[in-house]
Amino acid sequence: MLVLSRQRDETIMIGDDIEITIVDIRSDKVRLGITAPATMPVHRKEVYDAIQRENREAARMKMEDPGSLPKAVRPFPPSPRQGPYPDDSGDSQ
Repeated sequence: MLVLSRQRDETIMIGDDIEITIVDIRSDKVRLGITAPATMPVHRKEVYDAIQRENREAARMKMEDPGSLPKAVRPFPPSPRQGPYPDDSGDSQ
């Protein structure tokens, strides 16, 4: 682990695209400002761990049983007025 000392308003660069700035220091808390490309996810460690845990659980689920999925991610049945895909009206051109 690399350990660096920084004061308020000083910045650390990671590669060419990621900046970490010390925004504030109070008592035992340090506030960091992070500038990174939108394609680079940035999470607190506990959030990252929770995402990884959820991904592992989702990878273990059997897709034959959509009823075992949480309601928020269950597939919608196709509408009777449309085909299996949203832009499939059933008409062939």
